[in-house]
Order: sequence, then structure tokens, then C-alpha cells
Amino acid sequence: MINFLLYIFTSLTFALSPGDLAPTFSLVNQEGKSISLNDFKGKHVVLEWYNDGCPFVRKHYDSKNMQMTQELARSSDMIWLTISSSAPGKQGYIANFEAAKSQLSSEDSKAHHLLLDTKGDIGRAYNAKTTPEIFIIDPSGKIIYMGAIDSVASADKGDLKRASNYVKEAIASIKEGKNPAVAKSRPYGCSVKY
Repeated sequence: MINFLLYIFTSLTFALSPGDLAPTFSLVNQEGKSISLNDFKGKHVVLEWYNDGCPFVRKHYDSKNMQMTQELARSSDMIWLTISSSAPGKQGYIANFEAAKSQLSSEDSKAHHLLLDTKGDIGRAYNAKTTPEIFIIDPSGKIIYMGAIDSVASADKGDLKRASNYVKEAIASIKEGKNPAVAKSRPYGCSVKY
């Protein structure tokens, strides 16, 4: 009970908001190399929480919506980091960097890196709740967007047509030298499997 209360207190006390400095981290990528958020200072960075077994993630990957959004970010000189925080034995767990490399390829992902956060430390530092969940960090290291990829909380691919893609809108604003009009939205999807 004490640990549960401590978790709630920590989550509430240290919840992130747009304008906050993004927690730094180093995680192993699909090549077995350590990748640090600090490696990308001076660039916009997109973080995407990922679980291949989640139907909400499947909606965005199977429709190619996620890959198109990733490609838009890359073509806008942004770095895209996909993070798997699923723990061993839980849905979406990726055992090692070889499995991560295979997963990245099978998804036809356009992310620069698939990072393994199997202890969940980075997910908890960001208070990531769902897959997918997106954070955009500006070149100074501040969070400028956090939340859902789009406006329709559904696992139905048919709903993509009527959804506003918050991430694409944020990228368009950034290209115009502006902050995203929507800086925070309610994330939706499967719970992160810590």
C-alpha cells in the first residue's frame, strides 16, 4: 500500500506539462547502441510510446498513418524516437536489440531509432500512460506537445478520415516558426505495460 501511495504521489508531483524540460535519458536502440536524448540537442525530437500488440497502435501502423507522420517529421529535420516500455512477460515486450531491429523493419517504421525501456524508467519519467503516446521536444529541450497522435480515441482505421492529426499539425506549426496550437491533448490507447 505504501509503494502504491508513493507512486501516486510521485506521479502527481512530477507530472510533466508543455514548457517543462524533457527528462534526459540513454537507451539501447535496434543496433545495440546507446542513444541519448542529448545526442539530438538543437533539434526537434518526437518520442512515440509503442506496443506492437495494442489495437490502437495497430490502427496507426496498419493504416500507415504512423509511418506517414514519422516521414513528415523526418523530412522536416526532426528526430523520431520510438520507445518500448513493455516489461518482460508483458504485451509488446521486445527482448533485445535484434528483436527491435526486426520489429522496426516489419512495421516499415520511419523512426530513426526503436529504443528499449524494459525497466520502464523512461516511460515513468515522462509519465507515459498509453500506446501510442507522443511527446515533441524543441531544440532547447522543452516539451512543446504531449498527448495523443490525433483527436479520435478509437482503434478503428475508418476514424482516421475524421480525425485531426495533432502531430502533423504541430509539425506544420513548427515549420512556420510557431509553437503547436494544441500543446497538450488527452492520450488514448492501451496502458503502457510496465
